[in-house]
Amino acid sequence: MTVTFEHRTLDNGLTILGEVDPAAHTAAAGFFVRTGARDEDAALMGVSHFLEHMMFKGTGAISADELSQRFDRIGARNNAYTTAELTCFYAQVLPEYLGEALDLLGQMMRPALRQGDFDTEKGVILEEIAMYRDNPFWVLYEATMEHHYGPHPLGHRVLGTEATVGAMTQEGMRAYFEQRYAADSTVVALAGRVDFEREVRKIRELCGDWAATNVQRAYPEAPGDEDEFEIRDDSVNRGYLLMLSSAPAIDDDRRYAMTLLSQVLGASDNSRLHWKLIETGLAEEAQAGYDPHDGVGDAYVYASGDPEKLGEIREVIDHEIAGLVDSLTGDDLERLRCKLATAITLGGERPGDRMQRLGRLWTYQRRHRSLEEELERINAVTLDDLRETFEAFPLTPRTIGVLRPGGASAPESGG
Repeated sequence: MTVTFEHRTLDNGLTILGEVDPAAHTAAAGFFVRTGARDEDAALMGVSHFLEHMMFKGTGAISADELSQRFDRIGARNNAYTTAELTCFYAQVLPEYLGEALDLLGQMMRPALRQGDFDTEKGVILEEIAMYRDNPFWVLYEATMEHHYGPHPLGHRVLGTEATVGAMTQEGMRAYFEQRYAADSTVVALAGRVDFEREVRKIRELCGDWAATNVQRAYPEAPGDEDEFEIRDDSVNRGYLLMLSSAPAIDDDRRYAMTLLSQVLGASDNSRLHWKLIETGLAEEAQAGYDPHDGVGDAYVYASGDPEKLGEIREVIDHEIAGLVDSLTGDDLERLRCKLATAITLGGERPGDRMQRLGRLWTYQRRHRSLEEELERINAVTLDDLRETFEAFPLTPRTIGVLRPGGASAPESGG
């Protein structure tokens, strides 16, 4: 039997989506809220991620322990995550337990936000921020995003800073929650062996009285200037290089070509940078990637190795970028299409992956695109498309960040 797409919108604006597969052995559900670090005031930076933690602290009727135990009793694989643009709470279960999983997810989406839990969890978040300061890539990535985006809110740190989280109040979090965690900002995505109409009735009972706020996202213009900076830190002993440049937004169909370009340049194996930097021993890590956002996108190139060889590493990267389009062949394109199609198809066999793709795409674009349509778009990319996309987004101008040993640790910015 084929997978069918279902769509309902409740009176309060909450959207319910389903990719129903009667042959699936599992079912998955996710609540996707269209809010993240870019939607926060600078003084509240980190509140979306903080709220994600608070959702697991229980409601007025269910304690944190009971919530955890009930998910465990039905064998759920449940979790949550926060990005710059959305927050997701999800569970994957056997089909007979989907109703209970939805009941738990729906209730936890209206947390108690108790002061005691807030105070305790604030300490956990501050420890998490400190832990990430020990990750050189993360330190450089956050700094490069701040330099690249400047005042644009995509430069906000998902975790926040010690200053913003430390100063955050329970009242400020509650006000943000009431505005952003609204019915019309929420998508519920279901996938796998699902009785869609039954689950719609359950979600209406759980969420039908949620308020709509018509909250909007800001779309300031993203800067695109050249910028270079360096961080020196005695706690590291390797050199790290990160380049960030403009790329297609998530609603731009050139994103398919840009994905393929980033793969041929810097996939983990059999890419230009892999052969020129990793296989030669010049760098320990080398990769390129592409991250499409709402209204804007960015492409990155990252490498690490001997601090004394960062200049040589950068020269190789520049050379490979400059020659990228001229080096492309039909064989490259076919190989990349096959790799990407295989990855998407494998994900399509898992209800959890289908649920994530369904919820994320609708949260960003308010539309559905089937797995078959995605594969058609990938297979339709031509060498001319790759060349035209590279001409429009040539990985310049760019922000270049370097982290290397020496000097005192760089002070935390963004507070």
